[in-house]
Amino acid sequence: MELEVSDHLLGTFVPIVVYWVYAGIYVWLGSFENYRLHSRKDEDEKNLVSKGTVVKGVILQQTGQAIVAIILFTVADNSGEAGGEGNASIVVLLGQFLTAMICLDTWQYFMHRYMHQNKFLYRHIHSQHHRLVVPYAYGALYNHPLEGLILDTIGGAISFLVSGMSPRASIFFFSFATIKTVDDHCGLMLPGNLFHVFFGNNTAYHDVHHQLYGNKYNYSQPFFVMWDKILGTYMPYSVEKREDGGFEARPSKEYKEA
Repeated sequence: MELEVSDHLLGTFVPIVVYWVYAGIYVWLGSFENYRLHSRKDEDEKNLVSKGTVVKGVILQQTGQAIVAIILFTVADNSGEAGGEGNASIVVLLGQFLTAMICLDTWQYFMHRYMHQNKFLYRHIHSQHHRLVVPYAYGALYNHPLEGLILDTIGGAISFLVSGMSPRASIFFFSFATIKTVDDHCGLMLPGNLFHVFFGNNTAYHDVHHQLYGNKYNYSQPFFVMWDKILGTYMPYSVEKREDGGFEARPSKEYKEA
C-alpha cells in the first residue's frame, strides 16, 4: 500500500523542514570566523535575547503559519482560486514566481516600514526582532507572533492567491523564500554565494538594517531592493574586511555621519 502525501501538506511542512536544515548548515559554517560579518563574541554579547527563546519563538510562528496554510489551501481548493495540479508550463511558473516575489516584497516593505514608523508598533511588536542586533540563521523568523502573522503569513497568503500558483508550485516557492530569508540573516559572506551574486538584497544589506545607524533604512525583504530605492530608504554600503578578521558592512560616509 502506497502512502501518498498531499501537496497541501507538503506545501505546509516542507518550508519548515527546509528552514531548520538550511539554518543548521549555517550554524556549522558559523565556525568560519573569517567570513562572519560579526564576531562570535559580538553575537553572544550584543544580542538581547537568548538562543533558546529564539528557537521557541520561531517554532511558535511556524505553528501559526502551518495552521493558516492548511486553511488557505482548503479555501483556495473549494473556491477554485488556486492554480491547477502543477501542470503549468515553465514560462507560466516563472511568471507566477515573479508575481509572488513582487507581491511579497511589496507587502513586506510597507508593513515593515510602518512598524518602524509607528512608535507603538515598534516598541511593542517589531522591536522583538531587533533584539537580534547580530542576526544569525535560525533567528530569521524570530518575531512577535502578531508580526509573524501580518508580515509573513498574510504576505505569503496574498502572494499565493495573487500569483495563481498551485499548491504544488507553492512548495517550491515558499521553500525558496524560506532559504532566502535564512540566508539574509545568516551573518556570513561566503564566497560563491549565488544569493549575493543575483540579489542586491542579501546578508550584508539586511545586516545594515539591524544596526542602529541603519534602523530606518533597507526595509526591503526578502528579494529585491526596488522599494527602498524608489522611496528613498536605501542605504548604500560596502563590505570591508575587519582588522580582527571577518567582514563588516559599512554604510557610505555621508549616511554614517548623518
